[in-house]
Amino acid sequence: MSKEKPPSDDSHDTHAHLMRASESVRLAASDRVTSLDPRTHAAWRTWLAALAKDAAAATAAALAYESLAAEGRDAWLDALDADAPDVGVPKIALYAPLLGVEQDDARRERIARNVTGAAKRSTPPRALVGSKNGDRVCLIVSPLYLEFVELLFCRYDQDQGIREARHEWLVHESDVATCTRDIGVPMSNVPLPQVVEEIAHAVVADRRAGRDAPDALRVYIDLFAPDLPPSDDADVHAGEHAGEHLGRGEGDE
Repeated sequence: MSKEKPPSDDSHDTHAHLMRASESVRLAASDRVTSLDPRTHAAWRTWLAALAKDAAAATAAALAYESLAAEGRDAWLDALDADAPDVGVPKIALYAPLLGVEQDDARRERIARNVTGAAKRSTPPRALVGSKNGDRVCLIVSPLYLEFVELLFCRYDQDQGIREARHEWLVHESDVATCTRDIGVPMSNVPLPQVVEEIAHAVVADRRAGRDAPDALRVYIDLFAPDLPPSDDADVHAGEHAGEHLGRGEGDE
């Protein structure tokens, strides 16, 4: 049974584009730190402004920042502190992409001070569901910050397991309709707990068949917490077992 969608030429092209973009961003950040030329600073601020609207730019920023050594990351944050007031976009747009890749506690605290409200979503995730060739298909849309969302696409059969799962960590809200159309079947809004219960049963079916859960689902392990209102006790147990399975890495048997 297929777990993840095989990479397409488009996905390779997108990855290559992001890597080129992240390298350009890294160089721009370096120029901002080392140059006194006002034009260099203006170009940097123009790029920063794009982080409030362009998901690809935000992703490139995260990749570029992640590639830096400690002193480079400190210099990036110094530049943000200096330039943020002149960029004209909410600070959260400049700092939030970095929080997802920073592991150092001191720098995380420094970033977090500028992303007030990012950790607590003001709008809960929503689920769109349809049917395709006998399987259920769903798209879970989780608001992140500003107009950016996180997407999980899943195709599954509750009794047979997960057919396919894909995760997009940062997408502009305006692109959700396009993603829905690309699935190719009518989709309707369904209460999130219902979808989580169904996916939980599919994950347990995979577990019983000796199959690992797709990596894309591991990102959403919090959805399978047993405090999410289920419809009956059987669904509680399914959610608990799914959470255990998703939290267990390969070789942890």
